[in-house]
Amino acid sequence: MAEKDILAVARRVIETEAEAVASLIPRLGEDFSRAVEILFNCRGRIIVTGMGKTGLIGRKISATLASTGSPSLSLHPAEALHGDLGMVGREDVVLAVSQSGDSYEIKALLPFIKQMGIKLIALTGRPDSPLARYSDVVLDTAVDREACPHNLVPTASTTAALALGDALAVALLEKRGFEKADFARLHPGGAIGKRLLLKVSDLMRTGPANPLVDSGVSVKETLFRITAARAGAAGVIDGAGRLAGIFTDGDLRRAIEKDPGILDRAVGEAMTASPLTVAPDQLATEALRMLSERKIDELPVVDAEGKPVGMLDIQDLLNAGLT
Repeated sequence: MAEKDILAVARRVIETEAEAVASLIPRLGEDFSRAVEILFNCRGRIIVTGMGKTGLIGRKISATLASTGSPSLSLHPAEALHGDLGMVGREDVVLAVSQSGDSYEIKALLPFIKQMGIKLIALTGRPDSPLARYSDVVLDTAVDREACPHNLVPTASTTAALALGDALAVALLEKRGFEKADFARLHPGGAIGKRLLLKVSDLMRTGPANPLVDSGVSVKETLFRITAARAGAAGVIDGAGRLAGIFTDGDLRRAIEKDPGILDRAVGEAMTASPLTVAPDQLATEALRMLSERKIDELPVVDAEGKPVGMLDIQDLLNAGLT
């Protein structure tokens, strides 16, 4: 195939799948609202099941539900028939994803689900299928055609099912009043959780790693203390212990250019007075934004009284995975 033919195939696939998703919009109505209400009122878990390619889509839907405040697990229908049905409780709701609504494994599950009195919601491309007839709510995911030239490979149909599953998850998210803090609580180990959870106090340098000097201490002595602490700057305090300024490598270079004898002078003469500061309870991402906008590397951390309690170095933020 020539490159132009390959690109034509890609465009056709994306256009077909985009059309399949767009075609769902006019079908949204009372059934979708009923499904959201059932899922919202579920006192157990949302059990998502499906076979084959739609089963993989079901796993993603289940993961999205769980990560946005709706407890969920993915149940393989074949394994359910061999003991995993014990994972399902009477307070659960089953969300079954099946384009045909007629796969053997899904059909075999239906009588057991109904015997347990569990609500069943179907995402299916055939509203007249056995799955649909057993279901309390049917959400139509039918597509005009698959993206493959033989109209066989699940492509547009699985994309449509995924989009409708996302619509359910986001509708539930908003109905629950799920906030950023809730999202962070469920994602503590990833980049999202770090951006939403990490505070300045979690990353700032304290104690011996945060050198503090009086404004009358010499520049030379201040440099010794910075080196001993393996830091990039020192905080300069006044007689009341409040932050008066910061002394950095940049301050040293600028001071030497003006006065080669600055090393023996008081650091108060070379420091940056009234520097930009941050509070320990601020989000680390906010501190990173401040550092980036001002093109500086260190940010003193002060308490409500203006007294230094730490120093935040941009390298600490980057090492924590914040970008």
